[in-house]
Amino acid sequence: MNNKPSPNKNTSNRQFLMKYAGLGTQLLAAIGLAVFAGLKLDKWLNTLPLLACVLPLLVLSAIFYKLFRETGRKNQP
Repeated sequence: MNNKPSPNKNTSNRQFLMKYAGLGTQLLAAIGLAVFAGLKLDKWLNTLPLLACVLPLLVLSAIFYKLFRETGRKNQP
């Protein structure tokens, strides 16, 4: 019996990993940009804690929506 994974399965796992690693990177970058933009806007508008809290929450909700849509798709041949 051969317990080695097939090349197609290994490639499939790598694509799966890269797909979700990319989503995680997008999540971190978007939250970082939202916090930075929120702090700058708060300083400009003199509303110190408001936008620095609200913008990352909006970004999180948008990214989770995108994530649910992308992971909920059925693979079509």
